[in-house]
Amino acid sequence: MDILKSLGHPEEIINLFKYKIGGCRSVMPKLDYDSMSETLRTCYAYLNQTSRSFAAVIQALDGELRHAVCIFYLVLRALDTVEDDMSIPLEKKVPLLQDFHTFLYQPEWSFSESREKDRQVLEDFPTISVEFRNLGQEYRDVISDICHRMGVGMAEFLEKKVSSMKEWDKYCHYVAGLVGIGLSRLFSASQLEDTEVGRDTELANSMGLFLQKTNIIRDYLEDQQEGRAFWPQEAWSQFASRLEDFARPQHLSSALSCLNLLVTDALHHVPDVIAYLSRLCNQSVFNFCAIPQVMAIATLSACYNNPQVFQGVVKIRKGQAVTLMMQATNMGAVQSIIAQYSQEILQKVSGADPSREKTLRILSLIREKSLSPAALSSRAHHISPVYVSAAMLLAALSWQYLNATSGQPPGGADMQPH
Repeated sequence: MDILKSLGHPEEIINLFKYKIGGCRSVMPKLDYDSMSETLRTCYAYLNQTSRSFAAVIQALDGELRHAVCIFYLVLRALDTVEDDMSIPLEKKVPLLQDFHTFLYQPEWSFSESREKDRQVLEDFPTISVEFRNLGQEYRDVISDICHRMGVGMAEFLEKKVSSMKEWDKYCHYVAGLVGIGLSRLFSASQLEDTEVGRDTELANSMGLFLQKTNIIRDYLEDQQEGRAFWPQEAWSQFASRLEDFARPQHLSSALSCLNLLVTDALHHVPDVIAYLSRLCNQSVFNFCAIPQVMAIATLSACYNNPQVFQGVVKIRKGQAVTLMMQATNMGAVQSIIAQYSQEILQKVSGADPSREKTLRILSLIREKSLSPAALSSRAHHISPVYVSAAMLLAALSWQYLNATSGQPPGGADMQPH
């Protein structure tokens, strides 16, 4: 079925075959479990259980950064499990979220009252917290700080709807921007990246916001069916009296206008994404960061002016996703991908769309940035010569990631809780 969907795209068929015959298994990184403590092995087991996609890309990170990001993910997974659990009363949930960072230094703390599918990370939190305390101080400080700020933000939005566009940015900052900031600080702490990568919180925040907004836009129907609402009222109230009206055929024109407004808003983060990626020096970090971003702009292109957002699931082809993963291993390729999907969106902009002028302006800026030689040259002298093996490695490791880009929300499971 995957091959059939890519029939009009020969390059995708070739890349699907390359993945499916398993030609890159020999270069997959193998963790040295024998040298790990029992608790660290358990942490990697939990990582695989809660998100095989993220477990895969972590294995491609270099050195001690791999363990730090693993623990960072599990701590945020535990925090997000508390936030998601509707069976926990608010009077208990709010202090749990606000104080969660303190549990990292309480060796015996655990929580056995969750009913969520990932409750094991709470029930066996001592295993995670001991490995947190085994990390270097430079990593512990980052993880504890981000956990604290995210917990406070989650508590704030428990009973608060996303009303204004500013609140949309704020919500996305709490649940995804802080992840981008935390990861960037870990990259710098590992010395695999320059200190400026961790210091520039504005660019790091945009990395997270672009992914989270893409998830929220794409997942309109699923969220509505599950009683959740993340589209900001300031946007949808311009076109309907109720957010759920967009799922009705008679409101399709208004629904598309709102959809296009939100896609346009999300696209404003793309210049920051280009600037951020152009600073990265380490190949494993670049791959780790670039692949989700190119998936996101491909998904936004698929969503733009697409009635399917309100009728079902918007998917990008798996062959398309594999191709993106294999290509997105250097700045020039990433700029080309961004330019390609920006052009696709441009071709779909309607003359009658209320956001037309704003959309055209941001697409023009993205085109300028994606064709800029400055971003390319800033990283060119750092690029690893082993593009093909790195690309095949990421394609092999990341097959499960495709499920997220093919209709299953990658939000919480992949460090952007939704």
